[in-house]
Amino acid sequence: MTERTDLPLDEDGLIRIQKLLALAGVASRRRSEQLMLDGLVEINGEVVSRLGVKVDPAKDLIRVDGKRLPPISEKVYLAFNKPEGVTSTMSDPHAARTLEEFVADRPERLFNVGRLDVETTGLLFLTNDGDFAQKVAHPSFEIKKTYVAEVTGQLFPRHVKQLLEGVTLEDGPVDVSAAKILRATDAKSIIELTIHDGRNRVVRRLLDEIGHPVTRLTRIQIGPVKLGTLRPGQMRELTNDELGELLDTAEL
Repeated sequence: MTERTDLPLDEDGLIRIQKLLALAGVASRRRSEQLMLDGLVEINGEVVSRLGVKVDPAKDLIRVDGKRLPPISEKVYLAFNKPEGVTSTMSDPHAARTLEEFVADRPERLFNVGRLDVETTGLLFLTNDGDFAQKVAHPSFEIKKTYVAEVTGQLFPRHVKQLLEGVTLEDGPVDVSAAKILRATDAKSIIELTIHDGRNRVVRRLLDEIGHPVTRLTRIQIGPVKLGTLRPGQMRELTNDELGELLDTAEL
C-alpha cells in the first residue's frame, strides 16, 4: 500500500504507535496509551505495552483489542450503491450508463471490485488498490454476499430447505449458507439469501432453477459491510473495522 505523505514520520519513516492510533481515529493519544498499558495493542502478532515503540504505518500489522487497524495509506476503499441500469465497469461504449459518471469528480483512478449485472442494484466496492480488488473478488477467500430478491409466485419453507441443501446449475452446484423468506403471497415473494459464489447472474439462475424467476434483486452485504441507508448512486468510505476484517479475510 502507498504510504501517506502527510503523516508526521521520522527520518526512518516510522511513527510512535500512540500517535498513529490517535491519527487513525482509534482513540485520543492518552486513551491510546492506556490501551497499550492494558495489553490491548498488538504489533505484528506481539502485545506491545511500551509507550515509546515506533511502527511503520504502511507495513506493520497492528491490532487494537483484536481488531485489525488498516494501514494508513493513500488508497481509497468505498462502498457504493449501484443503481439499476448501470453497467459494472468504468468504461463501455456500448453501455447506456457506467460507474464512471459517479466517480468523475474524484481525483483517484477508481475501479470496481467484482460486478453486478445491469438490472441488479446494491453494494459494490470501489477502490484504487489492485491487490485488494483481486483478493476480495477471488472465490478462494469465500467472502459472503447477501442478497434480497423479489421473485414471482409464492415461496414456502420447502424452497428454503431446497436452497440450503444445495442446487446444481449447469456450471456446478451453488452453496447457499443462509436463506429466509421475508414475505410471501400468491403473486410474489421476497427472500434473503447468503452465498459465497461470484459466478455471473448466479442468484437469478439459482432462483429460476427452483421455479421462481427474479423480478428485482439487490445485494445488501459483502462480508462485514452492509448497504445500510446508502441510496442508489451514493458512496461512503469503509470504516476501519470493515476494512480491517476484509484485509484479514483476503490475507492482505
